[in-house]
Amino acid sequence: MTGMLSGKRGLIMGVANERSIAWGIAKAMAEAGAELAFTYQGEAFGSRLKPLAESVGSDFMVDVDVTDDASLDTAFEQLGARWPTIDFVVHAIAFSDKSELTGRFLNTSRANFKHTMDISAYSFIEVARRAHPLMTENGGTLLTLTYQGSNKVVPNYNVMGVAKAALESATRYLANDLGPDGIRVNAISPGPMKTLAGAAIGGARKTYKHAGANAPMRENATLEAVGGTAVYLASAAGACTTGEIINVDGGYHVLGMPQAENL
Repeated sequence: MTGMLSGKRGLIMGVANERSIAWGIAKAMAEAGAELAFTYQGEAFGSRLKPLAESVGSDFMVDVDVTDDASLDTAFEQLGARWPTIDFVVHAIAFSDKSELTGRFLNTSRANFKHTMDISAYSFIEVARRAHPLMTENGGTLLTLTYQGSNKVVPNYNVMGVAKAALESATRYLANDLGPDGIRVNAISPGPMKTLAGAAIGGARKTYKHAGANAPMRENATLEAVGGTAVYLASAAGACTTGEIINVDGGYHVLGMPQAENL
């Protein structure tokens, strides 16, 4: 994919560490020639991000709280001051109270439902609203991350499944709104992955093992595979792809039940 994103600039939101899906995407995009900026939230995440950003030649990091309008405004003002135009934004941000990512969905609290929806779904809309004025020359690409717990019941995924369903719907509506401006909006749906966020969900190890053993490819997605998909979507090759949920899960999403040897 060398050169596929040559001359393009974009913002990566949501890198927690080197095992983050957002980092897999950032690394692939940098290798494809893109120039990157990053956001983080809080000093601890900033200290983890700095050496990663530097490793792909980036010196542009902005602290942002996606639940705070003023914080988002400041971040995009700084981005616009640095780069008058951008070509893509990767939104890899989600959060829910860990205590509610186990057991029954029935026990979801009102407070955590609102908080989860705000960070995991509504923030994508807020980001799109601020990003699209910077995509003025040749349009651009907005990418977010989802999971099949949005449309199928996954044990312990609970309120995050509802938030991802909202995020996927927002992806389609944003694709329709921004298409006339040449902006494509898509979501990537990897299967279970060994990330900091994924570890917060009850039974994560069992889910990862089960998906890898039963997917048609008999393996889970890799950071490289997800990164490559993001590069394609942000490149000229993805020019006519928008409003899509792209599964990168070894084919697990097509199954109706486990493989015969695992029944």
